[in-house]
Amino acid sequence: MSAGMPLASVKSQMFESVLGFLPDWVQITVLALIVLAVVASWIVRIKRKIAHRRAVRDGQPIHAAARYGQGSGADHLGVHAPQTAPQPTRQPSGADFLGAYAPRFGQGDGPA
Repeated sequence: MSAGMPLASVKSQMFESVLGFLPDWVQITVLALIVLAVVASWIVRIKRKIAHRRAVRDGQPIHAAARYGQGSGADHLGVHAPQTAPQPTRQPSGADFLGAYAPRFGQGDGPA
């Protein structure tokens, strides 16, 4: 009946060989922690999906970068996010970078 194909994958064989050297209580603990991590990741994913659907249903604006599964660390800064200053309406020129060498304008004078 053996056709030369292994019944278990290479990954599972490696996992069993690594855990095989450990005592039983360590094996059970490691397996329980792995199962717990998988279940916790599922729960977090489901909670995020539910929150996203509620936001869409309630009509709350969703930032393009913060859509489900696309958020980054900068999206979660809250009050610690840097305040953005309004951009100037005119284009900066070379005279803007003269510093102390910039010409002084009097009361009636002004830039052209």
